[in-house]
Order: sequence, then structure tokens, then C-alpha cells
Amino acid sequence: TYLHLAANPGLTQALMRAGVHGVAYETIQAEDGSLPCLVPMSEIAGRLAVQEAAKYLERPMGGRGVLLAGIPGVQRGRVVILGAGVVGFNAAKMAIGLGAQVTVLDIAHRRLKELDDLYGPAVQTLYASGDNIAACARQADALIGAVLLPGATAPKLVTRALVKQMQPGAVIVDVAVDQGGCCETTKPTTHDDPVYSVDGVLHYCVANMPGAVARTATLALTQQTLPFGLELASKGFLQAARENAVLRRGVNVDAGCITCPAVAQSLGLPCAPLAA
Repeated sequence: TYLHLAANPGLTQALMRAGVHGVAYETIQAEDGSLPCLVPMSEIAGRLAVQEAAKYLERPMGGRGVLLAGIPGVQRGRVVILGAGVVGFNAAKMAIGLGAQVTVLDIAHRRLKELDDLYGPAVQTLYASGDNIAACARQADALIGAVLLPGATAPKLVTRALVKQMQPGAVIVDVAVDQGGCCETTKPTTHDDPVYSVDGVLHYCVANMPGAVARTATLALTQQTLPFGLELASKGFLQAARENAVLRRGVNVDAGCITCPAVAQSLGLPCAPLAA
């Protein structure tokens, strides 16, 4: 399943005490660095992020009363996306499609170049320096947190002080909430109670965003996870993990130990190799 242990020390300790073989979808990693079981949920979450931001920008929902697309003679809404990975790419695609002013920030020049080559002047790409993040956040109508360090806690790129400087009624959608969030003001919410306000800025921090579109999410996820499940069922945990390096990278806890370096580092705990 999705474990997201770096942001949940209590769950990590419980799994270790129980001796669980814990394979985390989000750290099953291919040789090229891609995350096959995370990609479909990231695609959905990125697209939903803009959809939810547009909804909560409406005045009856507590937002600024801004239409992202604008109309002729009226300024379009500003969407700022932190991170140009799968979530960020899909959020940018949606925001551009709606006609918003879109800025994407990242530290990976290759990803920014891909966005620029694909969308040209429809998207502004910036290096994710502290100054650039602060300047963009202050002007944003919607800020999408799309930061990912596989298995590790998300870096806090938006401070509480910066949130206070944002426009009243702006919306933050922190897709990184599963890994602790990239805003200091982030706390997990649910679909039943999805938003809260900090200093007049609405925060949408649902920890299971794809659950809102469960049919799409289920079909997308099972296409990726079923082969790994069948391999575990036919070979058993240890043999499957030994023979398949992609699956082995997904093992987070085993025999009472943390086996994923990123999780161990985030929690300040030792990391052990997979049991023989």
C-alpha cells in the first residue's frame, strides 16, 4: 500500500514492532528513477489540485472570488506550482488549459526546459530559489505544492511568515501533504472537511486526493500494482524482493527494521539491509 512513513513515526514504529513486511507503493522505483505505482496517483492529484483550487477560489467557498480563466478585459488568475515533477506537470497542464497565468518553479533545469519546450510562453518557468518562491507566492491566487523527495519528508518551502504575506482568500493546495507537506502551515485534512484557513489563506490538504475520483483512481492504480501483487503472491515476499530490484526498492520495513534509507534519514533512525 501507500505507507508514507517519513511523515508518520507512530505508524513506522507500529509496523516495526509487528514485524511487518512493508512494501510502499511510493518507493517502488525503476532503474530510471521513475515511480511506477506513484505516477498514476500523482497524475490524478496534479490535475485535481487545479480543479480544487478553482473551486475554492470562488467567493461562496471562502476564496478571493477569482476566475482562473478570467475574461476579456479582466486579468486571469495566477497559479504558482512548486515542483515540476509528475504532479507539477499535470497541474500545469490543467492550469494552462483553463487559461490561467501559470508559473512553475523547480531546481531541476531539465524539467523546466521540458515545460518550456512543451508550452512555450503559456508557462513561466523559474528556478526555485527562496526569493523566487516568496515573490511568486505573494502574488498567487492559487499555490500548488507539488514537491517530492521519494520516501523522504517534503522540504518546507513556504514558511508561516510567507503565508501571512499572501493575498487574502488565496488558496494553497499542498499535494505533498502525504510526506508532511511543503508548507509550514500544512496539516492533513479529509474529503469530509477538506479546507481550513490560516491568516486568511485557504488550505486544501486532503491526504488522499485521488479518493475523490475513486473509479478513475482504482482503474489507474491497479494497472500498475497488479503485476507486483501477483509476483509477491507467486514467489513469496523474500524471493520476489531478492529477484526484482524495482520491487526491492519499495520495501520500507522488514523484520522489525527500516530498510528504506530515505525513511530512516527522515525519522533519524538506523537503516538495515533487507533480511536474508
